[in-house]
Amino acid sequence: MNKRLEEVWSEIVRMNPGESEFHQATKEVLGSLGPVLEKNPEFARLKMLQRMAEPERQIIFRVPWQDDRGEVHINRGYRVEFNSALGPYKGGLRFHPSVTLGVIKFLGFEQIFKNALTGLPIGGGKGGSNFDPKGKSDDEIMRFCQSFITELYRHLGEHTDVPAGDIGVGGREIGYLFGQYKRITNRWEAGTFTGKGLDWGGALVRTEATGYGAVFFIQEMLHAAGEVVEGKTCLVSGSGNVAVFAIEKLEQLGAKTVACSDSDNVLHDPDGIDLELLKELKVDGRERLSAYVERRPTAKLLPAGSIWSIPCDLALPCATQNELNEQDARTLVKNGCIAVSEGANMPSTAEAVAVFQEAGVLFGPGKAANAGGVATSALEMQQNASRDSWSFEYTEKRLSDIMAGIHDTCLETAEEFGSPRDYVLGANIAGFRRVARAMTAYGLV
Repeated sequence: MNKRLEEVWSEIVRMNPGESEFHQATKEVLGSLGPVLEKNPEFARLKMLQRMAEPERQIIFRVPWQDDRGEVHINRGYRVEFNSALGPYKGGLRFHPSVTLGVIKFLGFEQIFKNALTGLPIGGGKGGSNFDPKGKSDDEIMRFCQSFITELYRHLGEHTDVPAGDIGVGGREIGYLFGQYKRITNRWEAGTFTGKGLDWGGALVRTEATGYGAVFFIQEMLHAAGEVVEGKTCLVSGSGNVAVFAIEKLEQLGAKTVACSDSDNVLHDPDGIDLELLKELKVDGRERLSAYVERRPTAKLLPAGSIWSIPCDLALPCATQNELNEQDARTLVKNGCIAVSEGANMPSTAEAVAVFQEAGVLFGPGKAANAGGVATSALEMQQNASRDSWSFEYTEKRLSDIMAGIHDTCLETAEEFGSPRDYVLGANIAGFRRVARAMTAYGLV
């Protein structure tokens, strides 16, 4: 990062104290943008970096709710409407105890560039709460969601801000959120939420999209390098929707996934993960991975955090931010890993990314590799706007084409700026340039 960019980042840190994840995300992007500022000095003159790093709007609110015993709880809700240069704010809601303003801002900042890379007309935003849905009854989840949206509804709309799910927010939660939104507004605006149920405006492939997309991206990276997915041994961290459907697509392409994880343990199955059993336990039943081992004698549990010590060809971190550190990266390189595709948001630390790049490992950053979820959300919005419903095959083909387009854009942009196969630089510059051009056209707003 050159001196001018260092000064910009230092000012971002000063204005956003204590928000380490946001600092990390902005530093990662700024570190790639020196070449594009030299080529387009007007972006520096118009202070595009500073303007993109400052959200258009930050909403913080109280969320009171009552549990099944009658006890009252107070949580904090967030929605950061970061950038609408390309379209309505678009990004998920995360319900997890780790949620803070800094986490939501890092996710929203990443979303700007991710959404821009899809080529679709959507801006960047993110939201959530420090509410923990784990161990809560359906009624408790419903009461929390209704309280949450009773405040947030006034900021939403299909042409304004369109939330989706994220960690802790799946189809059940989206249903409760949308139901309360519909009740308050007295309007059927299916396009205001994505990730809906298929019976009430949802889209086929949306559940699978982020995991499928991460695999499509690694497939494109391998193809560009003269390799294939078929026959490869894979590690996929996490065991939620992203991880499960990444494993499914890898299996369909002829690869074998030998490990996944949850917050308690790593599941290692050398014969390959039994996908149907995993889906039964994690997608249908919300059980822990320990239940898998009880029914599969070839499998064993390893300590949490040890998944990257297992030898593999391909690694897909699909759990949460900063789960893969420098030592993990060195272990993966030593064990022969040739490609990494981030299915989560910023799951690799900056030090880990540097190790992969230095070793020549193909590395797909989250803002490119996990864009499949938001891309399919935008396709859901298209179907809602046209009162239409597409087939699984057609929607998956659209997703595959979008991911191939993102890959090609990143690859071509990296080559344009003299860094072949640097997907981090390509993704950052391509996303930034598209948003900056739109912001320039609008004037100083």
